[in-house]
Amino acid sequence: MANSSHASTPGATGKSALEPTSPLASSRTLGWESLLVREFQEPPCSLERSEMWQDHTIVLCLAPRPHRIHHVVGDRRYTGIYTQGDISITPAKLPISYRNEGDDRYLHVQMSPQFLQEVAREALELDSTQVELVTEFRVCNRQIKQILLMLRAELHRGEGRAGQLYVESLANVLAVSLLREYSTARLRVARYEGGLGDRKLLQVLDYINDSLDRDIKLADLAQLVGISKFHFSRLFDRSMGVSPHQYLLQQRVERAKQLLKHSQLPISDIALQCGFNSQSHLSHAFRKLTGVTPSVYRKG
Repeated sequence: MANSSHASTPGATGKSALEPTSPLASSRTLGWESLLVREFQEPPCSLERSEMWQDHTIVLCLAPRPHRIHHVVGDRRYTGIYTQGDISITPAKLPISYRNEGDDRYLHVQMSPQFLQEVAREALELDSTQVELVTEFRVCNRQIKQILLMLRAELHRGEGRAGQLYVESLANVLAVSLLREYSTARLRVARYEGGLGDRKLLQVLDYINDSLDRDIKLADLAQLVGISKFHFSRLFDRSMGVSPHQYLLQQRVERAKQLLKHSQLPISDIALQCGFNSQSHLSHAFRKLTGVTPSVYRKG
């Protein structure tokens, strides 16, 4: 069985001997920077396939019926049943092989070692050169499962840059969860009490308000106040009562409401000026927050 390798940056890989030729959905075209998220469906396979991933890989089983798999990672081997909700974790740069005996469906998440090291250094104050994940063939972890399902929902929503801040937040929480529970490192969590403080909070809110038509990244907001992305999300939520992503969405919808009432711009143009990918993405968010569509709001 021949092994092949992939580039370490999520999304930069080509066709793999371990995956189907076409995923059901992929974040490759959505501009997600921290993770490559794809969903696959496979029929039973009689041949064992081999690979070596340059990224850390987290797989969530989505198959509606339990099925038997044969899985080898490095010098460790697992043969057994996988059921919906089971998670496997494969550290980067280990040879793996896999064969499924039944119909398989799964969410496949790649996270670069560089990103995990960055989170370890900034959020957990770890020596990033000592960060190592451990191999897990089949675990049940409610928190990580929920994060993966939220990533899957965002993947199928396909909102690209409009959901970028939300995806970055999920990626950071996923990385911290992996480091805390499936890492060989000894953790020391950096602690920040209270919220952001008035001056820093106003600085962040002004930046968001001035940048609604542009991509707003979690790293940009965290850099404004000089803390890690992970801790920024927590402190912002503590200060505002909503996550950075939720606040950004609210402000984009508020800007859209102003333009709908006080301009004659087409709704498609308003969507772009407010940071949405398309009119349909604006309509989805607008209706979710206001209960009506943009066109109905404009006529009201």
